[in-house]
Amino acid sequence: MESDRPSIEKPRLRDTLRGLPRRVWVVSLGSLILSAGSFLPSFIVLYLAGNGHSSSAAGLVLGASGVGSVLGSVIGGHLTDTIGRRAAILLSVVATAGLTAMVPFVGPIALIVVLVGLIGLVSQIHRPAMAAVLVDSVTADQRLAAFGVLRFAQNIGVALGGAVGGVVASMSYVGLFLGEAAALLLFGLIVTVLLRDAPAVQTDAEEAEKDTEAGYRQALGDRTLVRFLLMSVFAMFVYIQTTVGLPLHVGDVGMSARDFGLLMALNGVLVVLFELPLIGVVSKYRPHYVLAVGNLFTCVGLALTGFTTGMGLLAVTVLIWTIGEMVYSSVAQAHLASLTPPGMTGRYQGLYGAAYTVGTGAGPVIGGALYTLAPWALWVMVGVLGLVSAQLCLRLRRPDDVVAVAHS
Repeated sequence: MESDRPSIEKPRLRDTLRGLPRRVWVVSLGSLILSAGSFLPSFIVLYLAGNGHSSSAAGLVLGASGVGSVLGSVIGGHLTDTIGRRAAILLSVVATAGLTAMVPFVGPIALIVVLVGLIGLVSQIHRPAMAAVLVDSVTADQRLAAFGVLRFAQNIGVALGGAVGGVVASMSYVGLFLGEAAALLLFGLIVTVLLRDAPAVQTDAEEAEKDTEAGYRQALGDRTLVRFLLMSVFAMFVYIQTTVGLPLHVGDVGMSARDFGLLMALNGVLVVLFELPLIGVVSKYRPHYVLAVGNLFTCVGLALTGFTTGMGLLAVTVLIWTIGEMVYSSVAQAHLASLTPPGMTGRYQGLYGAAYTVGTGAGPVIGGALYTLAPWALWVMVGVLGLVSAQLCLRLRRPDDVVAVAHS
């Protein structure tokens, strides 16, 4: 990869982190709280089974949640660019809190399907708004560090949420869902108190947001964005096989659920300990190259899974795809921000959220079906889609970026 340092040495990540504005830390703290308190997606199937509902009913609920999430990302992107970042976040968390608190008091499965579908929709509205807050608040050189901090907070929250959620669910599902509603309202309070001040410089974005033609039709006419969205769908399809193909393979080679848990724990430890330092390394290189390498590591690590047995070798494959995950995840949204025209941050981030959800939603369905037919077919598809997504990454440059590099 070529280093992207035309004349001035980029600051070290540690120095960049120190210089991040307060709004980045506020949003990241809120994201940690949301991730730690996000119990419904993980425990809704267990809740339904415990109340006598069938697996097909659980599938309907999960399907409704997925459709709602895609729509919510798109709607959230529009609201972010129209009613504003803070208003979109508050609308999302308050509505999600109210609907989540209703779940344990609803009996008929049809009503649960509708309710969880609505939760999937409103719960995604805040995501493009939070990303837009980061983009508004930092300089171009700070974006990667800002999204790295956000993802670090989310990872810590997910780890805490899994542990806390299991304990609370064993005592009371009512307490579990009411606890999630309380976490959402706590984040809403943080937003209300600490995100009152708008960024000092926002004139270009404000002018562009007044343009009535700045909508999704314009966004989807951007070929670079469309390539980015396709790359995201393929990359997420590949990555989500860590929760589908990997556990199925672990079981087929005679290993236990405990072994799978240890492999996923290795992934979590690596991400928490090394993602931010790794971001400091890759920040020296052009982001489209970094994304391509991240996709290659992910697809190679997962494709090798299907031809690997034994805990030691599987741990090596986890290390490989975890490097890809760490390289890709924070860089993706930061690079998308550099591709976004003024006034379209919410819509671009919303479409990215929709693409992410489509990839992670289609992955289990298609991946599971392929594995049932022929396990090797899934691992071949993982390799092919990983290569395609890496190739798409290499084309994620604006024409003016090419000219600028040629003259640097």
